[in-house]
Parts: sequence; C-alpha cells; structure tokens
Amino acid sequence: MSKTQRSYPQDDGRVFHDMAPEGNPCFECGACCRHYRVSFYHGEISSQPGGFVPEHYVQPVTPFIVCMRGTETGGGRCIALRDDGRCDIYSQRPSTCREFRAFLDDGSMNPECVRLRKLYGIDISST
Repeated sequence: MSKTQRSYPQDDGRVFHDMAPEGNPCFECGACCRHYRVSFYHGEISSQPGGFVPEHYVQPVTPFIVCMRGTETGGGRCIALRDDGRCDIYSQRPSTCREFRAFLDDGSMNPECVRLRKLYGIDISST
C-alpha cells in the first residue's frame, strides 16, 4: 500500500481512501477531478439528515442523484478543485471521491490515473 494513501473499510463493504496531506502526487494532478462526472446519492448533501457535502457544490441529476457542479457532463472541472490541486471540501467530499483509489495494494499508481495523467499532459515520472 502506498504511504500517501490510507484505506478504511466501511460497514457496508465499501472501502474509502484518504490521501496524506503532504507529499501527495494527486495534489499536482487533479485529472480525475476534471475528467469524470462526480455523481452520488442525494442523501450525502448537507441539506439531508446525516449529509455532509455542501449543498451549494452540487447539481441535481435525477430526483435521487446529484453531481458536483462543473462535472455535469464529464470533462469539466469540479467546483471543489482548487488551483493548487487540492480539494476545497476534502473532509466533506462525496463517497464517489472517497472510493477512488489513486494507488493499488502493491503501491503502484492506479492505471486509470496513469491514463488520465497522459491524457492531460501531466508528468507521471514524479509518482
């Protein structure tokens, strides 16, 4: 497992991943935050009981699904992605982001991260 990624199994079988605050190659990247539509169950927004994603950061997709603003059609920049590559709401990010693994169990970079870095012209030699 990578030193920059910690994994936390959830009671429902999902695994959430947190990244170290320093020395994290994701902070110089943000490709996933400007490539995917980040959609998730509306129960995660702050206006719902137990929700935590700030409501003004989301856009409705269906009556039960929302997405992060800016990612509605994919290929757009997530509203929470700061210029320094960090997430403005990291501690309140949706489960979709928490479940995404930048590193595999053997410490190698997720092949999808490598693909997106190449797509966006981001150096992969520093990872």
